[in-house]
Amino acid sequence: MAKDVKKVVLAYSGGLDTSVILRWLQTTYGCEVVTFTADLGQGEELEPARRKAEMFGVKQIFVDDLRDTFVRDFVFPMFRANTLYEGQYLLGTSIARPLIAQRQIEIAEEVGADAVAHGATGKGNDQVRFELSYYALKPDVTVIAPWREWDLTSRTKLLAFAEEHQIPIAKDKRGEAPFSVDANLLHSSSEGKILEDPALPPDEIVFQRTISPESAPDVATEIAIDFVGGDPVAINGEALGPAALLAKLNELGRANGIGRLDLVENRFVGMKSRGIYETPGGTILLAAHRNMESITLDREAGHLKDSLMPRYAELIYNGFWFSPERRMLQALIDTSQNSVTGRVRLKLYKGNVIVTGRESPHSLYDTRVVTFEEDGGAYDQVDAQGFIKLNALRLRLGAAVGRKGGTP
Repeated sequence: MAKDVKKVVLAYSGGLDTSVILRWLQTTYGCEVVTFTADLGQGEELEPARRKAEMFGVKQIFVDDLRDTFVRDFVFPMFRANTLYEGQYLLGTSIARPLIAQRQIEIAEEVGADAVAHGATGKGNDQVRFELSYYALKPDVTVIAPWREWDLTSRTKLLAFAEEHQIPIAKDKRGEAPFSVDANLLHSSSEGKILEDPALPPDEIVFQRTISPESAPDVATEIAIDFVGGDPVAINGEALGPAALLAKLNELGRANGIGRLDLVENRFVGMKSRGIYETPGGTILLAAHRNMESITLDREAGHLKDSLMPRYAELIYNGFWFSPERRMLQALIDTSQNSVTGRVRLKLYKGNVIVTGRESPHSLYDTRVVTFEEDGGAYDQVDAQGFIKLNALRLRLGAAVGRKGGTP
């Protein structure tokens, strides 16, 4: 347990857990608590968090709208790499944590706090993501992680503490919630309780951001997304800011049952966990961006990017957003996007994202070369003979050795 803490900045949602943490910090450390609540597009009213903090006597309360910052500086850079963790997960929770931590540290500097605190448990990835970010940004900061310190080891004890310290408890919080939810503008994540058995399908009540594909319209929705330098800038010709653009894609994806994922993943701390993710706008964006790259990126540049992506995804998932290796990879990825400009047309239909066309002023696709008709000498097919023989040389030598009894 940290000692001599005078002022701490708490990542505060206003929910039961962080409200208990707020009071616990005040009573255990006898310190001043500064609350920070981030609006990342989670779709909840945040003013109740401010009022609750005021009720606890908090004098410095920060409620910041970070939606555009979140999408512009975190989500879009990640999507330039077509990032998927373990081939499927679009990292909606992972990418939000470094921004929250960054703003916490900024506030700590502003108000002269000597510590920061979060509400992540000792079993999950978020504790790692928050704390790696804290230390990368402020190496000498004191970190308080109540779930690893206190003796409130059961929900009964948590509720008893809340009642003892007159912390309001919503009626639905007195019973066991059927699952937990984390949400932001990129996605919603549901896990725990009724979702812990991976053999059982999730009930429809779990889904927060999408209608079921079966309930989606029988007519496809057709859209066009414009890119400049690898980032989306417009939908159907309408220029939109980062947060507004992702929100619009979310609406389109929701209405067409797009972006559901039932995943068993490997947590950084060692265990496997099952999560239900909904990333409607991100699923559309990934398909569009990959197709924009398909005509604008050189083959070897694209393949190099794809080979590095799993490592890049793992860095974000594990909490190393502010690491030197992530920054190095980001520089390479961003350089690759200079020519990724143009328009992609898509159909959205019953859970599917169907690309119907792509065009770019920087397109490397040349109809003169690929045509099955006369190409006017753009490509000499005789050249392929030498190309094939050179590439076959090692195969022929290896096969010859094999026939002599050696190892091919």
